[in-house]
Amino acid sequence: MKHFLNTPLHFLMALVLLVAVACQGTTPQKQAKIGVQSADFCAPTVAATTAWQGTQNRLSNSPRHHEWVELSYAGRTFLAFVAYPESATPTQAVIVIHENRGLNDWARSFTDQLAEAGYLAIAPDLLSNTVPGIARTTDFENSDAARSAIYKLMPDQVTKDLNAVYNYVKDLPACNGQVSVAGFCWGGSQSFRYASNNPNLKMAMVFYGTGPKTQAAYNRIKAPVYGFYGGNDARVNATIEASATKMKSAGATYQYQIYAGAGHAFMRRGEQENADQANKDARNQAFARLQALLNE
Repeated sequence: MKHFLNTPLHFLMALVLLVAVACQGTTPQKQAKIGVQSADFCAPTVAATTAWQGTQNRLSNSPRHHEWVELSYAGRTFLAFVAYPESATPTQAVIVIHENRGLNDWARSFTDQLAEAGYLAIAPDLLSNTVPGIARTTDFENSDAARSAIYKLMPDQVTKDLNAVYNYVKDLPACNGQVSVAGFCWGGSQSFRYASNNPNLKMAMVFYGTGPKTQAAYNRIKAPVYGFYGGNDARVNATIEASATKMKSAGATYQYQIYAGAGHAFMRRGEQENADQANKDARNQAFARLQALLNE
């Protein structure tokens, strides 16, 4: 063995062999700790790495002002990410509610995209300080741990957090007083739900999320709700007609678009370099619709 390792090439080959053996004997749970947060293998896929690098580059190269703010109420403190548009006058604001993996780089990147389009955008980290030692989503050991924690959140706390975000952004000098909400996946459902708890929203935009369960919740909705759904997302789409019926009974506005061929999470997936055309088209069309609605 001593002779075998005499050259750098031989040493490298031996190292690769040792890593391969180690990975074969590692459980999926331990492997997740070795790779990136969302990985179940020893290393992230090329596609995942490329997508992560793309969002990192957007955030680091953005000319817009970003900041983390600390919001508090009734003894609770949590963090939110704010992206400011380059505007000479106050603009309307959009609260961005993240997916079920928490406030990751993609959610912050989307917040920056809204600022680029001319809107003041704020994305609360709804996992912030909900678990001891976890100040923000990125403090979790992996995204599966973040997902587990998010489903333990109490609905009333989520509403109170969003109320704190709404009150903060509405009163910023850079805001014109109009505030909407947009959410994705779990955040899409929370966006729909928040519309039932805040009658002062300009609108709620629900990206592949489900609606509230009770007619009483729909009856409290005053703002128009706009849905964005992928055609290949039967689990979520199976709930659309029930939401439409309850919204109609409540006399509330509910308009939705289904993008043929797109899957769940098409807003995020459609930005990846290897995204299929259906997800790319859905992402671009949905973002254009979002802007058109906000500008009405």
